[in-house]
Amino acid sequence: MTNKIPNHIVLFPDGNRRWAKQNGLKSLEGHKKGYENLLDFSDWCRNKGVKVLTAFGFSTENWNRSEEEVNYLMKLLEGCLVDNLGRYEKDGVRVRVIGQKERLPKSLQEAIIKVEDLTKNNSNLFLNLAISYGGKWDILNAVKNIVKEGISPGQITEEVMESHLSTAGLPSPDFIIRAGGEMRMSNFVLWQSAYAELYFSPKYWPEFTEQDLDIALTEFDKRTRRFGK
Repeated sequence: MTNKIPNHIVLFPDGNRRWAKQNGLKSLEGHKKGYENLLDFSDWCRNKGVKVLTAFGFSTENWNRSEEEVNYLMKLLEGCLVDNLGRYEKDGVRVRVIGQKERLPKSLQEAIIKVEDLTKNNSNLFLNLAISYGGKWDILNAVKNIVKEGISPGQITEEVMESHLSTAGLPSPDFIIRAGGEMRMSNFVLWQSAYAELYFSPKYWPEFTEQDLDIALTEFDKRTRRFGK
């Protein structure tokens, strides 16, 4: 039983393609299994008292993958939003998408607007999905908007910067979980994660279980967060 539960978890659901290859499946099947596991993961987090979950769905760099894979992921993301609307409503999950929405297919943009609107009053879990998102893009976009608003250099504080990031209004991440065995931030929530605790699992994301989350949370419970003091 853990005493400290992170308020805001950031998730890297990594290793879908490698899991598929290991199991003799097409890489697209790995993505499908990965998104199914993400839905379960959000349930586990909600049941344990986590308030915000930010999950990496598609990065700005992922546009460089094959056209077939990109198109499949766009459809998968759209289905993940629309097909699970009833589940979000039943479980009290508020869904928001951060990233370069203007780059997304029109049907996906429409699905995002619909789901964000219909779940906006839910409060059991805030599910923040990053689609066509990059940490450097987020910071640059915030700076551009600050300049557009005519805010003078002397008025620019950390609070002003944070209010212009795509995660404005959300608490800073407490805990970052990355599955798949890689140990890097991969251009995700770079500003926001300045003091987040990091946890890396060797398991590929599709095989990450609730027990693995419990192990990660037990590790978080042991950490002492000093914030430089």
